[in-house]
Amino acid sequence: MFPIDLSGKNGIVFGVANDRSIAWGITQALSQAGARIALTYQGDRLKERVEALASTMDGALVLPCDATDDDQIAQVFQSLKDEFGDISFLVHSIAFANREDLDGRFVDTGRDGFRIALEVSAYSLLPLVRHAAPLMTGGGSVVAMTFDASQRVYPGYNVMGTAKAALEHSVRQLAYEFGEQNVRVNAISAGPLETLSARGISGFRDMRHAAAEKAPLQRNITVDEVAQTALFLCSSLSSGITGTIIPVDAGYHIMAV
Repeated sequence: MFPIDLSGKNGIVFGVANDRSIAWGITQALSQAGARIALTYQGDRLKERVEALASTMDGALVLPCDATDDDQIAQVFQSLKDEFGDISFLVHSIAFANREDLDGRFVDTGRDGFRIALEVSAYSLLPLVRHAAPLMTGGGSVVAMTFDASQRVYPGYNVMGTAKAALEHSVRQLAYEFGEQNVRVNAISAGPLETLSARGISGFRDMRHAAAEKAPLQRNITVDEVAQTALFLCSSLSSGITGTIIPVDAGYHIMAV
């Protein structure tokens, strides 16, 4: 038995929006393992909600961060340095696309919509890792969240599939570039989960039904299963794993039909 103990470890989770989000499930698992965690929020609308969630954890830090604003990103990591000194992990659970670009045909995606989806959902990982790595003085782990639409067509996912494909390549490239600093970079490809953001995807219920019907385990996954995988990746038990996309989807990804 190898219990995961992150006591004395610090880290940051980007993307907590509410108590049903994947990022919050991951945050809870990390906190329960003993880690001290910083959470970020974008805009005043989310501030109160994230602060309420953070109040349930000992020593949590809450910081504003728009992932498209380089100055805010720099300030987040300065605050981490001032408060924590160093960090051991970073979780990237940020994604966004305009609603109109998730409806209709992919070919009709607007230029600005395409840019926004890739900037928020994929490019944002780069400046976060660039700022985080110097604080990972003893090595560290970066975990990003992706989805199978990076590899296959999911009607209604549209430009987000392209963004997830870009994110996954970014994971591999960053794993190569930061390996010599013992900073590992991986991603979890989670099956369809009932989150508030997922409800905005046309045909999402069909995705969940197909996954449960065709997956070898014949069911959908849970947020806890994703969270436990993230906990593993943030711990020393995964010290030899980097540049990898780990499916947590009840085996659905292996099925051809």
